Amino acid sequence: MTDTAAMRRFEGHGVVITGAARGIGAATARRFADEGARVLVTDVDLPEAEKTAASIRGAGGLAEAYVCDVRDRASVERAVAHAVEALGSLDVLVNNAYGCTPDEPLFEDEPDEVWAHDLDLTLTGAYRCSRAALPHLVASGRGAIVHIGSVNGIQDFGNHAYSAAKAGLMSLTRTLAGHAASRGVRVNLVAPGTVRTTAWEGREEDLAVAAELYPLGRVGEPDDIAAAVAFLASRDASWITGTTLPVDGGLLSVNTGFRTAVSRTAEEREGRSAEERERRSAEERP
Repeated sequence: MTDTAAMRRFEGHGVVITGAARGIGAATARRFADEGARVLVTDVDLPEAEKTAASIRGAGGLAEAYVCDVRDRASVERAVAHAVEALGSLDVLVNNAYGCTPDEPLFEDEPDEVWAHDLDLTLTGAYRCSRAALPHLVASGRGAIVHIGSVNGIQDFGNHAYSAAKAGLMSLTRTLAGHAASRGVRVNLVAPGTVRTTAWEGREEDLAVAAELYPLGRVGEPDDIAAAVAFLASRDASWITGTTLPVDGGLLSVNTGFRTAVSRTAEEREGRSAEERERRSAEERP
């Protein structure tokens, strides 16, 4: 039995995760299943979602795959209705689906379609899922929503539309937490830094460079994010709502690039001073 399985904080819980075929979503599905939850693995890529659900079942967990396009209200409502029927209850919703389109070199060349796509998938998708799930989360008596945000929503790391959508998710977290609190539902957000997912496949050198900017000396793994999501959804966080939790290896708190630059400058200055002292000493010797 794994350590997470020993915790069993979600025994008897029904959990829906969007964008769960791979990466953070798949790791989160495995984490909840390890802790006893019945998990609905949703994604637009049903074959990959099936693989994730099958791997969970192969490890002794309870999981089913279901197609869900968060851009379509009817698709979302079908997925939520299926979750309630198949899982017996809906206790936790994890909004993980997102879109991140690379920026154009010049902002004035950004097309409307890209902006609309990323916001619709990342922000409005979470809104649709939360709206459909909320009555069932209220009925469960222990409902929780966890949004997957990003450090991009807090600080500039590029990607205009994606970052704006993630910042919007932080605002939705606060307003929905305020609305849902009296109804017994908590709403929180996890803001990951750089995480080693399929989005970074073939870019190991880029990840190595990024790791140097993190005070903890590495980029994140999907399991790092899954652990934080499970905490916020669990009874261990029963007095936490409306919160954004950065899970970023210290990136936002410690300016590693600045500290490194200052340290390098100090070392170079000390090196020049040592050379100057040596030169003067040589000049003074008879």
